[in-house]
Amino acid sequence: MLVTTAVLLFLNIYSSRTSQRLFYQSKENAMIEKCLLASSEVANLEVMSTATVTDLIGQMRSMQATRIIVTDRAGVAVYDSLPEGQSAVGKYVLLPEICQALGGYDVFSWYYQDGAMRSMAATPVMSYGVLNGCVYMLEYDEMQGMLMRSLINSILSVTLSLELGVLVFSILFSNAFSIRLRRIMASMRIIREGDYSHKVSMGGHDELTVLGDEFNDLTERLQTSEHKRRQFVSDASHELKTPLASIKLLTDSILQNDMDPATVREFVSDIGSEADRLNRMSQKLLTLTRSEGSRGEEVPPIPMAPTIQRVARMLSALAEKNQIQLTLDLDQDAPVQVPEDDLYQIAFNLAENAIKYTAPGGRVTLALHTGEDSARLEVMDTGVGIPEDALPHVFERFYRVDKARSRKSGGSGLGLSIVRNMVERNRGHIQVASRIGQGSTFTVTFPRQKGEEEA
Repeated sequence: MLVTTAVLLFLNIYSSRTSQRLFYQSKENAMIEKCLLASSEVANLEVMSTATVTDLIGQMRSMQATRIIVTDRAGVAVYDSLPEGQSAVGKYVLLPEICQALGGYDVFSWYYQDGAMRSMAATPVMSYGVLNGCVYMLEYDEMQGMLMRSLINSILSVTLSLELGVLVFSILFSNAFSIRLRRIMASMRIIREGDYSHKVSMGGHDELTVLGDEFNDLTERLQTSEHKRRQFVSDASHELKTPLASIKLLTDSILQNDMDPATVREFVSDIGSEADRLNRMSQKLLTLTRSEGSRGEEVPPIPMAPTIQRVARMLSALAEKNQIQLTLDLDQDAPVQVPEDDLYQIAFNLAENAIKYTAPGGRVTLALHTGEDSARLEVMDTGVGIPEDALPHVFERFYRVDKARSRKSGGSGLGLSIVRNMVERNRGHIQVASRIGQGSTFTVTFPRQKGEEEA
C-alpha cells in the first residue's frame, strides 16, 4: 500500500507538472509570436507616436489580448489598450517584463491564480539594429484556467480511484493468501502430530501451489523414512533377539543340568561366539549410522591400486584357509577423491563376502580398470550366485539371500548396506550382476581425478 501510494502520488505530481509545462510552452510560443509580429510592425513606423501606434494596433485584428502596451526606449507608454482613465500612456511603465525587453530580450512569464491563467510577454522593438522601445502583452484566460483545473482534478480523481482499487485488491488478495497459508499451517500441525499420510490440497498455479507440492513431497519422504525406521527397529530387534535367545538357552542349560567340564566348555565357547556375533552386529550398526549421518569430505586424490593390494594381503590367509584362489587384475592406476579408510573398507567388505560365499576350489578376482572419466573396481567370484529376484534387495539392511547359511558364516546382512552408503557418500556408484551357479560381480565406480601430468 505504501509503495503504490508513493508511486501514484509521484505520477499525480508528475502528470500535473507535465500538463502545466505543456500549457506554458504552448502559451509562450503563441504570445511571443504575437509580440514579435507587433514589434516588427511598430518598428516599420516612420514616427512612433500614440496616434500611429493606435492606428496600427487597430488594423491588426489578430492582436487579441487583455492588455497591450507599447513603450519607447525610456519605458514611457506610447500606447495602452486600457480605456482612458486607466491607461498608462505618457507614464513610465516599469513592469519586470518591460524592463527585460528594453534590455533586448524576449520575455514570457505566467502564473495560475483564482482559477484563471495570467500570461505576460514582452519583446523589444528594433529598427535597423537600434532599440526604439518594446511591446508588452497581458492575457487573463479563465477558460484555460478552468481547463487546467479540470485536468488536475481529473488526474487526482484517477489517482484516488486507483488507490482505492489497490486497497480493495490488496485486502482480497491478502485474505485469499492468508486462507491458503493457514491451510498449510494446519497441515503442518497435523504432520507434527505424526500423521505423515496427510496431504494438503492447494489448487492453482502460483508459488503457494508449488509450496504445497513440496510440502506433500516432504510428507511422503517423512512417511517413507518413518516406515524404514520402524522396519529397521523391527529387523534389528529380530536379529539381536536370536543371539540373545541362544545365550539365554545355553546359560539355562549350564545352570539346570549337571554337565561334565568338556560340555560346559563347549557351551561357554558357544556363548562366546554368540557374544562376538552381537559385538560384530553392534559395530556394523554403528558404522552404518555414521556413514548415513556424514557427508563426503574433501580429501586429496589417492591412487586405488595400493589400497586394493593391501586388502588382498589382509585376506590372503582367509582365502587360503577356505581353499580359494585370490587374484589381482590391476589396470593402469587412476587417482580418486575418496578417503583411504573408506576405499579400504569398501574393497575389504566386498572381497570378504566373495570369499565367504565361494565354495572351496573357487576363485575371487579383484580387478581395477580406468576410463577417461572414471575408475572402476570389480570384485568377481565363482560362488553360488544370487537369484535374480534378490538382486534389487542385496543392499538393504539385514537382507540375506540364504538366511541359514548367512547366520552360519556370521553374516548380519549389514555389510553390503555399509558398502553402498560409503560409495554413495563419496559420489560413487555400485551395482551387482550375478548368475546362479556361475558367481557374482560387484562393480564400484568413482569419478576419476586427473593428475598434474593429465591437466
